[in-house]
Formats: sequence, structure tokens, C-alpha cells
Amino acid sequence: MSYGFPFIVESMVAVLLLFTILYCVRLNRGITQFKGGEKNLRATIAELITASETAERAIAGLKTTMREAEQTLGERLRGAEKFTSEIESQIEAGEGILNRLAQIAAIRPLATGKADAKSAAKPAAPDTKAIMAAARAFAERTRTRAQGHAA
Repeated sequence: MSYGFPFIVESMVAVLLLFTILYCVRLNRGITQFKGGEKNLRATIAELITASETAERAIAGLKTTMREAEQTLGERLRGAEKFTSEIESQIEAGEGILNRLAQIAAIRPLATGKADAKSAAKPAAPDTKAIMAAARAFAERTRTRAQGHAA
């Protein structure tokens, strides 16, 4: 019996050593996979950092473009407001001229003596075609004068 007991103990130690070696091999594979995952994770983080830097540059460019567009739009709006006010004043002046032309057209038949008693008592409706023709002629004379002054 003296030979059997130490042999059993040493056999058990050998089996435990074999299990330890197998466990170390398994652990080594796990560590290798973990390191491979770490490399992938580092590569992914590097790509994310690069993408965020690119996005920051793009955002800065968009902000600059937005400021330039805002300035341009502001200038255009101010010009449009100025142009609108000029057109409004010209429309008012044109309406005044049109009213004067209408009054002239209404008075002209009386001045020539061609009006009868009925039309003298009741003012005639202005002839819109005649008023438009007079307005066009007036506008043409004004353009001619303006071109003469500009030249």
C-alpha cells in the first residue's frame, strides 16, 4: 500500500495540472479575443473622433455660410423696402397725375363749348381710353426729358 497512495496522489496532481493547462489555454484564447475586440474598439473610437472633427468643421462652415446669407438677405430686404417705398411714392404721384388728367378731360369739353345743357348739369364720366392715351403721352415726354438730361 505504500506504493499505491503516493501514486494516486501524484495521478490526481497530474490530472489537476492537465485541467490547469487546459484552462490556461482557454483563458489565453479569451484574452486574445478580448485584445482583438479592444483593437476593433480603438479603431472604431478613432473613426468616431475623425467623424466628429469633420462634422465640427462642416458645422463651422455652415455657420459662416449662414452668416453670409443672412447679411446678403438683409441687404436685399433693405433694397426691396427702399424700392417698395419709391414705387409707392411713384404710384401716388401717378394717381395724382391721373386725377389731374381726368379733371382736364372732364373740363375740356366745357372749354371748347361743345357741351350741351345736359352734360353741363351733370359731369360726364371720364373717357378712360383718352386718359390712358394722355398718360402714355405724358410718360413718353417725361422719359424723353429724362434721357435728354442723362445724356
